[in-house]
Amino acid sequence: MEPTTVVAVDIGGTKIACGLVTFTGEGVPVVESVERVPTNPLRGGKAVLADVIAAVEGAVARSPRPVAGVGISTGGVVDPRTGDITYANEMMPGWSGTPLGTAVEEACGLPCRVLNDVHAHALGEARWGGGRGYESVLVVAVGTGISGAIVDGGVLSLGAHDMAGNVGHMACEEAAGIECTCGAVGHLESVAAGPAIVGEYVRLSGADTDPEGNPVGGAYISRAAEEGDEAAVAAETRSGRALGGVLASSANLIDPEAIILSGSVVQCGPVWHDALASGYADRAMAPVRDLPVERGLLGDDAPLIGAAEHFVKDGYGDLS
Repeated sequence: MEPTTVVAVDIGGTKIACGLVTFTGEGVPVVESVERVPTNPLRGGKAVLADVIAAVEGAVARSPRPVAGVGISTGGVVDPRTGDITYANEMMPGWSGTPLGTAVEEACGLPCRVLNDVHAHALGEARWGGGRGYESVLVVAVGTGISGAIVDGGVLSLGAHDMAGNVGHMACEEAAGIECTCGAVGHLESVAAGPAIVGEYVRLSGADTDPEGNPVGGAYISRAAEEGDEAAVAAETRSGRALGGVLASSANLIDPEAIILSGSVVQCGPVWHDALASGYADRAMAPVRDLPVERGLLGDDAPLIGAAEHFVKDGYGDLS
């Protein structure tokens, strides 16, 4: 087959990444010429959209080959039929209601397909990364927030409201009484995501800086946990057990062949991973207790590859 090059964009709460993804017909698609700019979402949806259009135009100009179109991965709930953002929480103020796909097509003169960022991540991992070889996978990204997606037969499960797989907003006992960023109470994200680990460590230890005076972050807490710091162990254990329990409940419900984990929190050390395994084992039914729970393989390229993949081969199948 002739190589196909797609401009791929990943729009998150902190940065916009835009590059070129080329499908050569041999192996994993090639990701190149990626540039990143801060999202600065508090400026509002129109300003973010203008930056996205500028990023696409820049990638087209950089491409050494003709560009077939644009694939976009974005935070928020997306209607993949239209490319509109139907819902975005307070992490992306003013993003809800943005006609993203139409606006990019009109401004750049290229066809465009849009999907949710975790759906893009999952599609990339399922078709080209850690999920290859499995018929059905649950892919969960754990970082600043937590979300997930279900891929069955190489196709994303969308759900009636375009938000299937949203494990970060499942209830868990560790989060009882804690308000989530979505406005509800008791959700996994509020105790297991990266900021929750840091917040719990600071609450328990009373220290918001490390010995060098730098703000406490996940890497420092992970090292401290391995060295036996009680506050660090408690913060990572709460996160890991909560996630493990929700993954078990998800496996009990949807019965995937494997669970693929990615995101910055997955880089935590053995304290977190042992807690996750314990939480999973305690709540998983026997048929799914030995389910493979593996790390993704594509890293930061996953949403870009997934967005481009969705452009060349619809990730949702027939939505008509």
